[in-house]
Amino acid sequence: MTRVTVARMSLSATSLDGRVVIVTGASSGLGASTARVVAAAGADVVLAARRVDRLEETAQAVRDAGRRVLAVPTDVADPEQCTALVTAAVAEFGEVHGLVNNAGIGTAVPATRETPEQFQQVLTVNLNGTYWCAQAFGRVAPRGSAIVNVASVLGLAPFDMPQAAYASSKAAVLGLTRDLAKQWGTRKGIRVNAVAPGLIPTEMSDEYPEQVREQIGGRTALGRLGEPDELSYAVSFLLSPAASYITGSTLAVDGGLVFH
Repeated sequence: MTRVTVARMSLSATSLDGRVVIVTGASSGLGASTARVVAAAGADVVLAARRVDRLEETAQAVRDAGRRVLAVPTDVADPEQCTALVTAAVAEFGEVHGLVNNAGIGTAVPATRETPEQFQQVLTVNLNGTYWCAQAFGRVAPRGSAIVNVASVLGLAPFDMPQAAYASSKAAVLGLTRDLAKQWGTRKGIRVNAVAPGLIPTEMSDEYPEQVREQIGGRTALGRLGEPDELSYAVSFLLSPAASYITGSTLAVDGGLVFH
């Protein structure tokens, strides 16, 4: 049995000093927020997104935090681009220690109307893209590294909107998270966890009707919607040494929506 000596816990255990973190889908919303938060925690950050022209604002926020930054145009649906992303990160910084699989898309199409192409596109980005990035990261990350997959409470329970493709993809990400945690725990020393956010105001959730957003916020135990940074702080924690004995877990960051 492997034994690990754990230093006495302090607030410094949540620091990401000396670490390099890749964040996909970093051009806006939860990805941009996460990049800012992990930079504030001390990490150098690799930003990945298809809309590379929109990465500069996030990159400047990382620089303002005093951290180094690299922006890499990446479509996570392409496994070769995922490999190129990790390769570029290692070439720039020497090592990578954290991966946040945040890139994702969604639809709200009734199940009897959703086309095969619509369904497959969501799975290709949300599930396959998460796997391709994790796979590339897992090949080179040193022991003590961590992956956080951004899933959704829709992978745990339904909302009042038709989202078969999105819910299926996020439920699959939870299964992928558990499997990679098992595969890579002892053998590679890589922790793999997921966060399951509730409805948090972003470009994607802005497509929801206002009435639906109000209803969902009212159904939470806290009686409101979340804020992007509230998810990002949870992600940063799971990447940090403070979470050194957490792997294969899903942390719901939903204001109590699932159980309420």
